[in-house]
Amino acid sequence: MAKIELHKQILENLSTAVVLLDESMVVEYANPAAEMLLEASMRRLSQLNIAEWFSLCTVEQKDLQECLATGHPYTHREAKIVTLSGATLTVDYSINPLITPEGQQLLIEIESRDRLMRIEREEDLLTQHDTARSLVRGLAHEIKNPLGGIRGAAQLLERELHDPSLHDYTHVIIEEADRLRNLVDRLLGPRKLPNMKMINIHAILERVCHLIEAETKGEILLQRDYDPSIPEFTGDAEQLIQAMLNILRNSMQAIQSADVDVPTIKIRTRAFRQVTLGAEKHRLVCSVEIIDNGPGIPEEILSKIFYPMVSGRAEGTGLGLSIAQSIINQHQGLIECETRPGETRFQLLIPLELNNESTM
Repeated sequence: MAKIELHKQILENLSTAVVLLDESMVVEYANPAAEMLLEASMRRLSQLNIAEWFSLCTVEQKDLQECLATGHPYTHREAKIVTLSGATLTVDYSINPLITPEGQQLLIEIESRDRLMRIEREEDLLTQHDTARSLVRGLAHEIKNPLGGIRGAAQLLERELHDPSLHDYTHVIIEEADRLRNLVDRLLGPRKLPNMKMINIHAILERVCHLIEAETKGEILLQRDYDPSIPEFTGDAEQLIQAMLNILRNSMQAIQSADVDVPTIKIRTRAFRQVTLGAEKHRLVCSVEIIDNGPGIPEEILSKIFYPMVSGRAEGTGLGLSIAQSIINQHQGLIECETRPGETRFQLLIPLELNNESTM
């Protein structure tokens, strides 16, 4: 009896989801990890056929039946399942046949891949952005040095020219050198450390919304879906306003360039717990989602939209998203993007506590 209780305790404390099916493919047991993954209690899962909560294609169904008939276990990597609540998950699962006094049974071990895939994607995004920033900094240094020499030489030349009509040419040189220097400064993004103070994310979003409403004259519907439980946190209000404004303007311009019946941008805030961003695990994170119903971002530039000078519009500078990512990175956060025709979603994740413990 003690051994049975110990085995049950071990199963219930596993982080891997474990489900036991009878030979009719009906759930007989699910440990707490499985209940959490499948977003359903054992009471609800009990007596459900696997087809009611596990999205199986024809090939997978055949493999499952063969496993039951032959007794050969197998593993499926990165399979898609749909929970009872309708959420789609990416998982690895293993099927092991068992012969028990109750008859033939199947033991399923399910491990979620979504969190690991997200961590890998975020680390890759941060690495790409750091690489791009290093390249831009090196390029800026190489450009600004000769620009200073060109500007200085033009000023000296202007002093030597006695004909005032020739000064127009030196003015052009000086103005173009200044324009290129300003462009390089914009490529570098924020050049000062954030001025950290206690801020309210919703006050920042309302400020940005008022600016967008003034620019669009009410032509775009802004929908707010705020989580009032998000506490104040330390951040640079001016920089965060700039980051949010860059993202919202990007969405606004995408909608304006498309034929949309009711141009809409939805702004949603939520608080998430135990979120890993890159190599850091944060106890509490503020999520700001900016969702538009525009045409979506072309697939060929989606992976590069946070690089400087990358834009999907002919008149775009390609600096807004790069600067926004730099600002959120300075707050130890990250911006992600998902897109499809009719919906583009930018998610800004900002830690609410800066003294986080590393997951490495």
